[in-house]
Amino acid sequence: MVETEIGLKVKCLRSNNGGEYIDGGFGEYCVAQGIRMEKTILGTPQQNGVAERMNRTLNELARSMRLHVGLPKTFWADAVSTVAYLINQGPSVPMEFRLLKEVWSDKEVKFSHLKVFGCVSYVHIDSDARSKLDAKSKICFFIGYGDEKFGYRFWDEQNRKIIRSRNVIFNEQVMYKDMSIVVSDVTEIDQKKSEFINLDELTKSTVQKGGEEDKENVNSQVDLSTPVAEVRRFSRNIRPPQRYSPVLNYLLLSDGSEPKCYDEDLQDENSSKWELAMKDEMDSLLGNQTWELTELSVGKKALHNKWVYRIKNEHDGSKRYKARLVVKGFQQNEGIDYTEIFSPVVKMSTIRLVLGMVVAENLHLEQLDVKTTFLHGDLEEGLYMIQPEGFIVQG
Repeated sequence: MVETEIGLKVKCLRSNNGGEYIDGGFGEYCVAQGIRMEKTILGTPQQNGVAERMNRTLNELARSMRLHVGLPKTFWADAVSTVAYLINQGPSVPMEFRLLKEVWSDKEVKFSHLKVFGCVSYVHIDSDARSKLDAKSKICFFIGYGDEKFGYRFWDEQNRKIIRSRNVIFNEQVMYKDMSIVVSDVTEIDQKKSEFINLDELTKSTVQKGGEEDKENVNSQVDLSTPVAEVRRFSRNIRPPQRYSPVLNYLLLSDGSEPKCYDEDLQDENSSKWELAMKDEMDSLLGNQTWELTELSVGKKALHNKWVYRIKNEHDGSKRYKARLVVKGFQQNEGIDYTEIFSPVVKMSTIRLVLGMVVAENLHLEQLDVKTTFLHGDLEEGLYMIQPEGFIVQG
């Protein structure tokens, strides 16, 4: 091929001591053509470093491609062939990043035909190979490019064979492993369905009606050899997996750098910012006259409280440190410390009604946020709370 393409003569060939180079007629061919053969020493691949390094590159890339799409190991040769094809299409460092194929053939290389290895492909079926009611295409998987023949190479999973075609539509977002999961799920569902029995299809044993003389033969008319199949039912409740737990979703959205309590706040590197946030919260509480300092009455208990810290991301990309003082409500007793357990939250139907009125009347809608909204409510019960950490007033 080298002599035919560029008119140069192969003078030397370096290889290992593999049987494909020593046995057979390959050695005789090299002698007849005047090609000098150099064989490396056993166990020293570094003597043929260029070829050995390329073998490693081919193997690593082929392994990565095959595992990425989920193809079995039986397609390793197709993966290696595809990698070699792509390397020959790409640039070369020794040639100052020029394309190898352009240097070799002196022709412009186009990349529009390159596709993702192992992707789902819809191969066209010729009209003479199908009837009028059959599908015009079938699902295959792309496994390489044509070398000696034109077109792409595909794996036909249904017929278990390799086919070639150029009339095809590629779906490079879906891989072999994705389709395998779908097929396995459908098979599993079918197997589960087969475990249950349709009551309508159960055949009951029949007993012939007769006179008094046939009563002693009634048992002989019943076919007791066929047992009645037992109907299986689910014995457990179906629950969503733990990965859908609301607690896990909350942890994914929360920032792990936020202090969990007041003691962690004092040791945090942003303690000064948290102190300003707590001071702002206390100013709001005192400004709304949320409580008054007093002596604890006899027979009453004071509820504990806790500081909750959050870092909120603003629209401009900045971070706002926010502290909220909350009471440990689980220490309360229903009927003594509180009687109502509902929260005054607007219904979604009301929101939709308001939005519909705005659209119908072509009105202008504005949104506002009331700071410390729940501090404006009045409590009917008398509650006692210990002073918050960091803001304890003596005396």
